Amino acid sequence: MNKGGRPKSENKRSQQLAVMCTMEERKLISEKAKAGNISVSQYLRELAINGLVGSRRKEIPKEVLLFTATLNHLAANMNQVAKKRNQYEQFTDLELSALQTLSAEIKNLATDIKKFIQ
Repeated sequence: MNKGGRPKSENKRSQQLAVMCTMEERKLISEKAKAGNISVSQYLRELAINGLVGSRRKEIPKEVLLFTATLNHLAANMNQVAKKRNQYEQFTDLELSALQTLSAEIKNLATDIKKFIQ
């Protein structure tokens, strides 16, 4: 008969390990675990076993998101300007090349920023 509730884990963590530290060290450990969006226990376990701790979720600063959005918006606007200008008056080859280069640089910058923060 199933009583319900959470299923039993096959590899249950039943061993407790005490670590002595100062209040300042405890606060620092708690802050680092919180920054990684994990529990203190999991933070200490991963640090001891793997030598490093990865966070579950990377948070991208709002300013970076706004910056990349602005860059993408600028690149889109440049393409619209080029399209409208080409409909009415042709760019010189030099102007067209410069505009395409600038548009590509803006897109690459936005991509590089996203890769850097991932």
